[in-house]
Formats: sequence, structure tokens, C-alpha cells
Amino acid sequence: MIKASIVTIGDEILIGQIVDTNSSHIAQALEEAGVKIAGMYSIADNAGEIEKTLTALLTSCDIVITTGGLGPTKDDITKATLLKISGSKGYVENPGQLEMVKKILHGRGLDILPSNMAQAMVPDRAEVIVNKLGTAPIMVFRDLLGKGTLYSLPGVPHEAVGAIPDIVEDIKKHFSLSQIVHTNVMVYGIAESALSDLIAPWEDALPQDMHLAYLPNTLTGIRLRLSTYSDNTSDTLERQKAQIAKLKAILGNKVYSDKDSNLETALGELLIRRGKTVSCAESCTGGEIAHMFTTVAGSSAYFLGSVTSYAVSVKEKVLGVDPEVIEKYGVVSSEVAAAMAEGVKKLTGSDYAVATTGLSGPSGDGINPVGTVWIGVTGPHGTITQKYCYHNDRKRNIERFAASALNLLRLYILED
Repeated sequence: MIKASIVTIGDEILIGQIVDTNSSHIAQALEEAGVKIAGMYSIADNAGEIEKTLTALLTSCDIVITTGGLGPTKDDITKATLLKISGSKGYVENPGQLEMVKKILHGRGLDILPSNMAQAMVPDRAEVIVNKLGTAPIMVFRDLLGKGTLYSLPGVPHEAVGAIPDIVEDIKKHFSLSQIVHTNVMVYGIAESALSDLIAPWEDALPQDMHLAYLPNTLTGIRLRLSTYSDNTSDTLERQKAQIAKLKAILGNKVYSDKDSNLETALGELLIRRGKTVSCAESCTGGEIAHMFTTVAGSSAYFLGSVTSYAVSVKEKVLGVDPEVIEKYGVVSSEVAAAMAEGVKKLTGSDYAVATTGLSGPSGDGINPVGTVWIGVTGPHGTITQKYCYHNDRKRNIERFAASALNLLRLYILED
């Protein structure tokens, strides 16, 4: 199995000024290509640290990919360190990258400075993949320390991500890769620990060449990814399908998709299959549910609209919630959630409707704890409500409220 490590270089990452997204994009692409990720590292713009880290990794991995440290400023010292590690005798000008530097700067109406010209200079042992999105070259060093191949990418995210297809193509040319086959199952409405306990007998009985990963996410629930390294893709897919069928029999309607998806997409597909429409009334989620619906292309076929009834007056005047219900039960209540859902269903003429009323934080109402939400769902066969309590910050609570609302709606439709 070909192994790779990913190294991000830059003080700005270590101090939290910039979030490293490059590593995740690179890791995902390499894994899909059949390369096993051995580790990810972030190190400072320090020549000694760069040399020590890369030297160690090149002795244990087939491939090392670095991002960062290739700009025109003096603190970008990666290139000089790579010259030393590779045993290069000096720098040579790369014509392809030099032309790209000129093209980019002229296109921006900028003068070409000596520091810009210097970016086209590379160690003489480097092969260059022209960076079409920026001025810093993509450098490849083969057989470093008698074994490893090193790819040096710029740190600017869109440049690093843009270089990935070229890197993967080069890796496929020079390495014999195993095939990784993935099958995904999306699950919502169960905690990761409870899910693990529930499917433990199934997981323990998996063939030795299959590996299960738990990938939780606030908005999408838990993605269960079954992976197999194989040279026979069709046979592996059939074997994985058989295992997934057993898994889905255990989990039932907790599974909302058998592909890497999200609740809003799965719910939209369900509504389209049944030829039904939906609307929503939101208080504590402030439009998050409507936003989730409308991020899906084609959602106009089933999503009619929403009312963000943040104020009590809007709940009463627009949605028709009885003031006496609010007075008797409080805004954050089963009764108000039900009335909101029924009100927006009547207002829009949708087949189904979902509503939220709760406390996202940081302050409460003196009755319910922060993180409380009542969700109402209504449709052709009556109205149901469900209470959830979460313990996160305001943003995370809103996200969990919205995702829970979509899931409750999904379950209602499935039972309808």
C-alpha cells in the first residue's frame, strides 16, 4: 500500500490566523486514488524544523506533499530548504512558470518585480508542474533519500486545491496504486456511542478486509463509510452491498440515504417521489430550515416558502396562532409549535409543514433551559410535536434545531 504524509508549512496556521483546509482536500483526493494517508502535520516557517520533519517523513512514506512557504517574501524559506534536502547544486529558471508569472501579473496590470521573477527559479533537481492559478511553481522531487517523492504545493487554498488533479495524475503514473472502494450510509437521530453499541455485532462480523469509519456532522448526522482495498472493484461492491443490506435492516428509518448526502437533499428526493410540497414556520431557527431547503437545486418543485415568525406578533397575525395558546402554554411549547406548523400549511397550501420554537441562546426564558426546541410537523393525517434539548453555543444549537426539524419531517412523511 502506498503511504503519504501531508505537511502544511506556515506560522499563520500554527497561531490560528488561517485554518488549514488544504490538507483535508488533498487527503480526500489521495484516498480516493488509492493512497493511504499516514499522517498530517503543521510546522513553522523554520528551516531546521522543515528539514527535520521532511527528512523523517521521507524515510517512512512513499509520498510527502507540502503546502505553503513558496511566496515571494523573505520569510518563505521552503524552496531553499528543499534545495538542500534534494542535494541540488543551485537554482534554474523554469520557462513555463516564468511565462505564467508574466501572464498573471500583466493580466492584473502589475509590474513584474525581481521577487516575482525569482518565483520561477527552482532547485535543479526539481521537476515543475506549472501552476496555472498563481505565480509559485508546483515542484516535484523524486527519489529523495533514496526512497520518497515530494510534491511542494503553494499554500494559497485555491492554488493548492487546483493543483490536486495534476498531483494525482502524476502519482498514478509513477506508483502502482490499490483501489479503495467506499460505500456510504447516512444516519440521523442516534448518538454516535449508541449507534456503535447497536451495530457492534454487525461490525465485529465484517470481513477482515473491510473497515468501517464513523464520520459525525452536526447538520448531516453520522456518515458510516465502509471501505475496502481491492483489485476487483465489481466483486467488492457486491460484497459491500450485502453487508450494507444487513446494516440497514438493523437501523431501519434511522438511515436516510445510502450515499454521501444530507438531510435536505434526501428529503427533497422523498417529496419529489411522492409529488408533495412543504413549507416551514421558523422562530428560533431564523430561516435556517428554509436556507437548507433552497440550497438544493430544483427545490422549487416542492418547497413553497416560509415564515420567519421571530416576534410573537408575527406568530399571531401571520400564522394565526391563538394569543390565548401563547398566554397559557408559553412561546416555547408543544402547542405553539403545532399551531405554527398548521398556520403556515394553511397559509401556503402545502401538503406538509414544519415549525420550530425554542431557545438557541445564550439567554433563556426562565422556564426552559437554553438549547430547548419544540418542533411541530403537520400533514394530511394530523400534527405531531417533539421536544429536543441540546447544549451547544447559539450557532450550533440553531444548526441542530434545523437538522432535527428536517429529520422529524422526514420520519413523518415515511409514516404517512
